[in-house]
Amino acid sequence: MEALLTALADPARWRLVSLLAERPRPVGVLAQLSGARQPQTTKHLQTLERAGIVTSQRAGQRRVYALRPEPLRELAAALGRLADTADQAGGARETYDRYGLSLHAERLAAEEPGWADGRTFRFHRSLMGHPELVWRHLTDTSLLARWWTPDDLRVSELVFEARPGGRIVQQYRDADDADGSDLVAGHAEGTVEEVRLHEHLAYRLSPLLPDGSLAFTAHVDLGLRPTGTGTGTGTDLDVLFRVSDSTVESADFIAGIEIGFGQSIDRLAAILAAGPHDTEHHTDTRSTK
Repeated sequence: MEALLTALADPARWRLVSLLAERPRPVGVLAQLSGARQPQTTKHLQTLERAGIVTSQRAGQRRVYALRPEPLRELAAALGRLADTADQAGGARETYDRYGLSLHAERLAAEEPGWADGRTFRFHRSLMGHPELVWRHLTDTSLLARWWTPDDLRVSELVFEARPGGRIVQQYRDADDADGSDLVAGHAEGTVEEVRLHEHLAYRLSPLLPDGSLAFTAHVDLGLRPTGTGTGTGTDLDVLFRVSDSTVESADFIAGIEIGFGQSIDRLAAILAAGPHDTEHHTDTRSTK
């Protein structure tokens, strides 16, 4: 496939393929129609033949070339599969487009400091697992690191001291940046404000701009309520996310709150749905205290 793409990438060779799609033609005629010298045309045709796109045969004093349609159909099918993957409903491309629309709107709105102050986002999820289990996933760094990012990111550093006045540090990178060679995708610092074991957790968290200054402050309030009875007990999680101290430069961050945090707690729901036996004693080597 790589040889095929390389052969077709040259405009002169693409012109020859287009001419041969009409009918087989000899080298001299192809040179005339493409406006190139015959030796140059011959070299291009030899490249196409090595890639399997054309075939040739001697006819008297001439060498006649013909197009092989099968490789082009295979390439078209491969490109179609790539397009279908990118275009699948609910996929990463759809999220990218949604973020782009939100980003455009927030950048237009961010005219002066404080432009987003008071903005609130609400999230609700009905989770499998009793409140004590959910609480561990909200406060234990080894479990928290598994879900506390959007789908395309991973936690690379995490501190979460689950006590009033406790320190929070969250850093994340692209999910595919295994060796940390790419730029840090985000860094935030904050403080735990209220802890009511298995019932209520409140903290403030400030994403930082590239120069280290504050982008905005998120005031996050999480409430847990048990649902059901006995072994079937689940947990209703309600999250209130309020913005303050917003700077003009915070538009890019605020544009991603609804999508990004929503993906995070969807990931939490999926982990809990997998069953407590998969989550009780998990350790994530990508998080640090």
